[in-house]
Amino acid sequence: MRNPLDRGPRDRGGGRDMLKGRDTHYIYRRLLHYLSHHKLLLLLAAVLTIVSSALAINGTSLAGSAIGAIAGEGEHSVIYYLLLMAVFYILSFAISYALALVMTHIAQRIAARMRNDVYDSLVRLPVSYFDKKQAGEIVSTVTYDVNTVDESLSHDFLQIISSVSTVIYSFVLMLFISPILILVFVVTIPLSIIMTTVIARIVRPLFRKRSESLGELNGYIEEMIAGQRVIKTYGVEGAVTERFDGYNKRATEAYIRAEANGTMNGPSVNLINNISLALVNMFGALLFMSAGPITITLTGLSQFVLLSRKFSGPINQIANIYSDIQSSLAAAERVFRIIDEPPEEADREGAEMLIPTRGDVEFKNVSFGYLPEREVISDLSFHAEGGSVTAIVGHTGAGKTTLINLLMRFYDVNSGAVLIDGKDIRDCTRESVRGAFTMVLQDTWLFSGTVYDNVAYGRPGVTREEVERVCRAAGIHGFISNLKDGYDTVIGEAGVSISQGQKQLLTIARAMLINSRMLILDEATSSVDSKTERDISGAMIRLMEGKTTFVIAHRLSTVTGADRILVIDGGNVVEIGTHEELLCRRGKYYEIYSAQFDVHSTI
Repeated sequence: MRNPLDRGPRDRGGGRDMLKGRDTHYIYRRLLHYLSHHKLLLLLAAVLTIVSSALAINGTSLAGSAIGAIAGEGEHSVIYYLLLMAVFYILSFAISYALALVMTHIAQRIAARMRNDVYDSLVRLPVSYFDKKQAGEIVSTVTYDVNTVDESLSHDFLQIISSVSTVIYSFVLMLFISPILILVFVVTIPLSIIMTTVIARIVRPLFRKRSESLGELNGYIEEMIAGQRVIKTYGVEGAVTERFDGYNKRATEAYIRAEANGTMNGPSVNLINNISLALVNMFGALLFMSAGPITITLTGLSQFVLLSRKFSGPINQIANIYSDIQSSLAAAERVFRIIDEPPEEADREGAEMLIPTRGDVEFKNVSFGYLPEREVISDLSFHAEGGSVTAIVGHTGAGKTTLINLLMRFYDVNSGAVLIDGKDIRDCTRESVRGAFTMVLQDTWLFSGTVYDNVAYGRPGVTREEVERVCRAAGIHGFISNLKDGYDTVIGEAGVSISQGQKQLLTIARAMLINSRMLILDEATSSVDSKTERDISGAMIRLMEGKTTFVIAHRLSTVTGADRILVIDGGNVVEIGTHEELLCRRGKYYEIYSAQFDVHSTI
């Protein structure tokens, strides 16, 4: 069973809002949970850290003994202490190197696990989440924020252990040397703690803002890279650059504010430590020169002064890394927001597998809105018989794509029902509902891989002959055969560049390979030229034969042969009929059609 800290409040229905209400201690517990998967290695790292720190402190103490030996104090010569110091420091170096190797291993394991948790959450999130988020912002969280948290977990964790062990060991040695001089730190240490706490409250919101600004910048950069052709076509490079400068300026200012306030902590604590060192030297000198009952030797004073630097140094280091810790906490919040996002709503209890036989589809008094207060579809009803071709047309924003979102259960209806073979799809599992459809989208998506891999994406392990068959049907076998490596040619970001029309044809071939009962073509030919459209029309008709098909298109030439055309306007079906019937009515369809063609010659 998964530990609740792996998923956080999301498992209990809390989501992002609960995370915002959590205190710093809760986030620390979430972060420490990732460390807990490496208990043995962390224990080894902690032991190595303590031993390395102890050796380094003993070396420092021996330096004080060497100074005392110059004045004739102690039982050994200066050379003896120097040689022993060299041994201690060399051993400390060797252990520190081994420690670095251990922590590198731990750090990469933690980063991999955290990225897996984020990605595991992303693939379970509903489509609505991605409709509201920029891709660049999500990528920034998966990469930059995860790395920030990982570095803090691996580096700062060790630094804290090292600093704490150094402070404790140095304090014990100084206590044995001169308990009276310890009183100096009774004043300076509380000052350091107060200073660090105050600054932490100031900088954490600044680091949160920095992460958000970088996410916005990454999102804008990704949009502009994807739209380079459009940018150059319209000659808006200047405007795009100006907007980029705005995002860049805000990110830079947020970064500077966060770092400027965060780095204030180190110098402030360092000032306090220098004051404590001055006080130690002053009172130590007075004790050394004192003839009273409380005194100190030159060896003891030298050791105490050197150990006080070892004692105050880690405090200064903790202050310096505190800004890093605040940065990692801000990054962790963004990471956990994704991990804790509520997943797609679970299927109803007792939900059954949908295995369509007829492919009969009915929208029954369906109302839906992406926002509760704003309906996109109102009381919509229509019936598509099994094996029929239903075209859905209408102006932009009329609700055409929304129908597909409801069919595929990317969203569920607010009221009414969507029925397939008489079954309410909400009573069926989402996986089986989506598996009942094959979908070709307007936005082509090909990954970096071979032509074969891209076409066979929906049916892993399919034979080469079947892939070639659907490619012939889509009219692209000849094009593929002329590529350097044929079906083994790598396409996508790292491979051969192909035209938008060819990409669309490959996605159509991919859809042909999946033998589902129902088919959705969402502007499937919008990126295909007229000649290519004619070439594949026969193959598409054969593909659609016997399947319930929904076609969404702005180009009405692609839907004239449909069994039924639904004209959507304002979220309602305002007209239903064949192409000829609707033209004769001279209604909404006639209005849309006449905007594209000279209908007078066709009637």
